[in-house]
Amino acid sequence: MGKQWRFLAACVCALAFIGPVFAQEGGEDPITRLAWQVGPTNGDITSRAHIKVPDGYVFLGPADTRKLNEMMQNPSSDADEYTLAPKDLSWMAFFSFDEVGYVKDDEKLDAEDILTSIREGTEQSNEERRQRGWDTLRIEGWSFKPQYDTKLNLLEWAVLAESLPSHHKVVNYNTRLLGRRGVMQVVVVASPEELDAAVSQFKSLVPGYEFNAGEKYAEFTSGDHVAEYGLAALITGGAAAVASKKGFFAAIAVFLAKAWKLVLIGLAGIAAGIRKFFGGKDSAKE
Repeated sequence: MGKQWRFLAACVCALAFIGPVFAQEGGEDPITRLAWQVGPTNGDITSRAHIKVPDGYVFLGPADTRKLNEMMQNPSSDADEYTLAPKDLSWMAFFSFDEVGYVKDDEKLDAEDILTSIREGTEQSNEERRQRGWDTLRIEGWSFKPQYDTKLNLLEWAVLAESLPSHHKVVNYNTRLLGRRGVMQVVVVASPEELDAAVSQFKSLVPGYEFNAGEKYAEFTSGDHVAEYGLAALITGGAAAVASKKGFFAAIAVFLAKAWKLVLIGLAGIAAGIRKFFGGKDSAKE
């Protein structure tokens, strides 16, 4: 990986932990007023893909995922995001589609080189976090080294970080599902103690995910747009600079400003209310 990638953030890792931010209003938590679709149901993820939402899980479309992100102090994103989570919200998965074209999957991944890029990119991104008055982040290392599943066309990795000065630990498990015309970006957020269980639950749902007809990786045909980068850039954020027409450093600045995701894990302050809310709910909230 070239030296230029050292300055790129792995913002897709979105590693952070914040304290409770959901203020009670009139005895009802605002998170319960979102338009949750309660499983079993089918969740459409843009016009490119869909996922089966089984019993015990909930799903949010882009409008209410945007509201959820605002509650959690997440920067706005240019792409629509969709949320999948168990009813107790013990972890959350955020889906977004990046129409970058067909990404070739023949690149060898150098985990140590990629981790160096993540660390240096995170240091660059901490400037944005300081300006917003947020904790800065220190990358501790891989929780799960990058690996690519050639059968599922799935790239996965997880990085452990610590927020300062609060010293909270958090892990984000990242998946990139390759399609014919782009990449479905998925980040699963959980506490370090619950990561294995969260990833296991998430992976049990992956067979229910599918690109729509004509959008599958195997349906690539000659003449389709091919991305200008490979698998490593999907991890380090290098794709932002390649895809942007604003110039190398300008692309980095935009990417850093929008790609951090601050996610609250272990909603202890509202756990009882969440369980009560979803426990008696048999259909999607209108």
